[in-house]
Amino acid sequence: MNPTLIVVVGPTAIGKTACAIALAQQFGSDIISCDSRQFFKEMRIGTAVPSPDELAAAPHHFIQHQSIHVPYSVSDFEKATLQLLPSLFQKNPIQIMVGGSGLYVNAILDGLDEFPAIDPAIRSQLQMMYKQEGLGYLQEQLTQLDSVFYQKLASENPQSLQNPQRMMRYVEVCIGSGMPYSSFLKEGTITRPFDVVCIGLEAEREVLNQRINQRVEAMMQEGLLAEVAQLYVQRSLNALQTVGYSELFDHFDGNCSLDEAVQLIQLHTRQFAKRQMTWFKKRSDIHWFAHNTECAAISSCINAHLGSS
Repeated sequence: MNPTLIVVVGPTAIGKTACAIALAQQFGSDIISCDSRQFFKEMRIGTAVPSPDELAAAPHHFIQHQSIHVPYSVSDFEKATLQLLPSLFQKNPIQIMVGGSGLYVNAILDGLDEFPAIDPAIRSQLQMMYKQEGLGYLQEQLTQLDSVFYQKLASENPQSLQNPQRMMRYVEVCIGSGMPYSSFLKEGTITRPFDVVCIGLEAEREVLNQRINQRVEAMMQEGLLAEVAQLYVQRSLNALQTVGYSELFDHFDGNCSLDEAVQLIQLHTRQFAKRQMTWFKKRSDIHWFAHNTECAAISSCINAHLGSS
């Protein structure tokens, strides 16, 4: 049998963890997490890290293995995963990867574009200008430095133009290299030494929104407020610039009530889930299933692929 990576994707709160564990138990596989928010030791509740029982149900990799104080990039994840997979495939030719971070999924399946090293001082300067001038400053800079790429984003991925972290990355590459960001983008995809079966979970918008709202409420009951309070003094770290933490930092700053912060977490998580689906729907290789589909039906799809490979 050819080495095969089964990839389970979908929006947050859709049930990817349970699906991946069920598949891992059926195939006797390990699970590689590609959820970029679950990498960090200090962020457990707000990132919906699998429970101890779930972690014990199948061997997991890349769960809370990094500190928020140590920079960890998608490139780091790609290298670590590609180093790990050969040993996992020696144990079992079928392995599982699960997560909702589309960029990290694409890094493993398609490879990453290669960029030059950028002086951290450039990012610091851009962060300062962003705080002073807002997102419009970054958009204007990208328009001037790489108008072709800006227009491509505007037509194909307009959400990126509203994402400060991504905009800072685009601009810092242009400034640091002296070349357009688009000049570093590879054409086409690379070939990996393993087959891939992509499984996607989805639900009607109303159902997903309800699941998200309930998850946020459960996080608050589990102690999310205390978790964020402990991280407040470190709030400027890049890892903490994420939904569930930013809103509660604002609450601690006195900018909103706790109820308002919770409602904002729910809203921003719903918006995030919509962006996740937009990203994954661009892939034509994903077999989509309703979130409540029995594992047997998903396994049949996977076995059909394995039988034809």
